[in-house]
Amino acid sequence: MSAELLIGIDVGTYSSKGVLVTLDGQILRQHVIPHGINLPAPGHVEQDAEEVWWGDTLALLRELLKDPYSGADVAGIALSAIGPTLLPLDGAGRPLRPGILYGVDTRAGAQIDALNREIGEAAILAHSGMSLTSQAIGPKIRWLREREPEVWAQTRTLTTASSYLTYRLTGRHVLDHHTAAHSMPLYDPRTRAWTAQFAPAVLGDVGLDRLPDLAWSDELAGYVTAEAAAQTGLREDTPVAVGTVDALSEAVSVGAVHPGDLMVMYGSTTFFILVQDTPTPDPRVWTVGGAFAGQVNLAAGMSTTGSLTRWFVDELAREYSTEQAYDRLFAEAAHLAPGAEGLLLLPYFSGERTPINDPQARGVIAGLTLAHTRAHLFRAALEGVGYGIRQNIEAFRELGAQVRRLVAVGGGAKGRTWLQIVSDISGEVQELPEVTVGASYGDAFLAGLAAGVLRRDDLNRWVRIADRVDPNPALKADYDRLYGLYRDLYAQTRGTVHALSRPSA
Repeated sequence: MSAELLIGIDVGTYSSKGVLVTLDGQILRQHVIPHGINLPAPGHVEQDAEEVWWGDTLALLRELLKDPYSGADVAGIALSAIGPTLLPLDGAGRPLRPGILYGVDTRAGAQIDALNREIGEAAILAHSGMSLTSQAIGPKIRWLREREPEVWAQTRTLTTASSYLTYRLTGRHVLDHHTAAHSMPLYDPRTRAWTAQFAPAVLGDVGLDRLPDLAWSDELAGYVTAEAAAQTGLREDTPVAVGTVDALSEAVSVGAVHPGDLMVMYGSTTFFILVQDTPTPDPRVWTVGGAFAGQVNLAAGMSTTGSLTRWFVDELAREYSTEQAYDRLFAEAAHLAPGAEGLLLLPYFSGERTPINDPQARGVIAGLTLAHTRAHLFRAALEGVGYGIRQNIEAFRELGAQVRRLVAVGGGAKGRTWLQIVSDISGEVQELPEVTVGASYGDAFLAGLAAGVLRRDDLNRWVRIADRVDPNPALKADYDRLYGLYRDLYAQTRGTVHALSRPSA
């Protein structure tokens, strides 16, 4: 067999996935490896780069390249990962500490406040196209400099999860523009380059040479080195794409690449990518680069969605296996009427990113009575996420963005109950793709582009819509009323949960 296969690998929050794909998008082999996260302190969320990110990559490649396939069959590879993350490397490219995760890690609140004071919130928004939140890498770099000076002194490269994996294959530090935009205020979206304008506030006396090269996700990062070939089973000189964060690869995997296309990714968190023609800066959401040269995306993210349902399974359905528990809870919730008989839930169990940008937000359950069961609680959780999804889509539209179509993806999109609840709450039609493997499938397509064996319009052969979920108009009035109460509940409890989130004396 000649080199006519593609590999995509995605390292997510709770699992890593790999696919081996033909040039026409047929999946020949796929594999999933579960893993966890570390919570070393309140607000701190981490993963081990060597053990989890690279270890999972090696294990996936071993599975994908089992007989009858081998590295000689592979025309290209691309990797995506959770993001935006922060990983400091020493001069030899070795991780100096565990990777600091994306917006679910809220450790840098003091640094966000300091940067807003020193630079000015309006100046940061005007420069970066978005406000500083727990999603931003810049404040976490400053946290590292201030709180771990011994690590900072040894740091020679500041990278992310996907960039680190690409480095391990190619020996080159390179980062995609989409992820780089979250490195604010170090990235200028107008020039699409690192900028020294506000760098001292983040990096101190360290220069921009600590940051990776910049490129687009579908561009060529380099080629598999001899060392990486020996470790992975890939052929030396196999083309490697730049790659990106999981959400952007997921958008590619379902064809959400044209202006007006909105992808809603139901994962451990919920992530939104809306392809646009021009940037529309707004403090509620994020303005970032797209997968392809010159593209602009609006993005948004909720911190606790799939991880919230996992928490309910772990805490309220321990008598079942995980799969049985999900089936049972979704079935129980499906039999309840909208509103869960008077329950409202704010799904802010790890703070919240967009559109409220509040790392001190906390989960709230309102309206509990002795008549409520776990089914009511689970239904309220599903609806709480639905209200949050509606709030983010409304934020997009309020700033003038056009939503032409919505494609639902991710593990949560496999359950009809949750999708129907979200459509009923938001009033949106959700399209469901035929192939639902996820970001790794999009990575394989990016690999084909970087290797020169695919063109962008080949995506039409890879992606087909299999089904759709339509809102039930009979439920609109009820859900409009409940949505208003949901927004009121946050405003009314904000001060209380902020006080509770502070460590006691």
